[in-house]
Amino acid sequence: MTHRFSARLHAWLVLSIAAVTTRLRTAPQGGQGTVEYVALILLVAGVLAVAVAAAGKSSFKFDQIVTGELKEAIGKVSR
Repeated sequence: MTHRFSARLHAWLVLSIAAVTTRLRTAPQGGQGTVEYVALILLVAGVLAVAVAAAGKSSFKFDQIVTGELKEAIGKVSR
């Protein structure tokens, strides 16, 4: 690889990254809060799913406790 080629490649990468970051900074931000809220809910649901799956293999019945508490909370809200 020649020095000229590597210099051109470097310049092209720097300019490309600068163009992308400029475009991202000026992009409209509408609806971003909703997306972040949904992502947070999915993250919590994923953590709970992993915890329930891991606890299902142990003698402590965490999965039954969680599902029981969720059913109780849903029952209180639906009354």
